[in-house]
Amino acid sequence: MATHGKNKTGPMRDDELKQEMEGELRASRSTRMDEEHELQPSGEDQPDVDRAPNTVLTGGTPPGMDQEDVELRSELARHLGKELYPADRDAVLDTLRENNAPDRLVNLAERLPAGQEFRNVQDIARALGLGVEDVTHRT
Repeated sequence: MATHGKNKTGPMRDDELKQEMEGELRASRSTRMDEEHELQPSGEDQPDVDRAPNTVLTGGTPPGMDQEDVELRSELARHLGKELYPADRDAVLDTLRENNAPDRLVNLAERLPAGQEFRNVQDIARALGLGVEDVTHRT
């Protein structure tokens, strides 16, 4: 049996912790009554938190894409799912509508060329002229 150091937990304790946290997770905010128990952000006089000293933490985007491309591709993937592919324009539009995708995604997908088969969301992004990951520079 594996041990977890001094703080040994098991399935029963995990369930207890889950119940304790459930209200906080549903509320998307703290449910603690005493403010002193709240987590506090870093102060103005404290450095930015980062994995490497003396640098600022920034989100990464693949080469060939900007942040907007990443977010749009992610949103498309979320509303299309994995089971769709390979798919044509009509299947993409039907799936977006069935999954209640935002109108801007449906309007964007309406620009897809008819008669073309898409193997994944990357193919769809490429067909729409969005920035796509440049895999030749991947590290």
